[in-house]
Amino acid sequence: MNPNIPVLYSFRRCPYAMRARMAIKKAEINIELREVLLRNKPLQLLAISAKATVPVLQLPDGTVIDESLGIMHWALTNNDPDNCLQKEIAEDILPLIQWNDGEFKYYLDRYKYADRYPEHNEKFYRDKGEVFLMELEKRLTKKNFLCSNDFSMADMAIFPFIRQFAHVHLDWFQASEYSHLKPWLSKHIESPLFVSIMEKYPSWQAGDEVVCF
Repeated sequence: MNPNIPVLYSFRRCPYAMRARMAIKKAEINIELREVLLRNKPLQLLAISAKATVPVLQLPDGTVIDESLGIMHWALTNNDPDNCLQKEIAEDILPLIQWNDGEFKYYLDRYKYADRYPEHNEKFYRDKGEVFLMELEKRLTKKNFLCSNDFSMADMAIFPFIRQFAHVHLDWFQASEYSHLKPWLSKHIESPLFVSIMEKYPSWQAGDEVVCF
């Protein structure tokens, strides 16, 4: 470990970790990346976070940030060359992210793993999730991105979860009438930013060579 750079414990496919990595990459901050095997979490992660859920960022001074939004705010507050925070419209950005992280994520989990939640069928959970998708579609009919004509923290924070929702049944999503949401999603999936943070790394173990991100 380089004591002068932050350490990020991450899992490549986790949407929370994705958005944290995107914010760090956008902020052009060098970190040490530690890819975590979720079924065998390293003791170093367990020692600094009682939750032990990725992402977890440990700063050189020992400070630990174990919420993805906290990591995003930390990174973009340090350096935000493209004004992703867009503080002037924070009153629009933050509630939209909260909707994503709350009600939408609740139904996303049940749609993705409907067999684990037999109280309702898969379509019920998808319909509930679509309430959020319809809100995003409506926004994208008026602006290039979710909250303005420029890419913001809202797009960065929400996109990984829409990607996950779409991939539950990709044929259904591609055949849907979300004529603005579908290209918005494709644009983010194909973006250099997302491609850059999705590089594959082996799971980290103490003593491994440092992976700089």
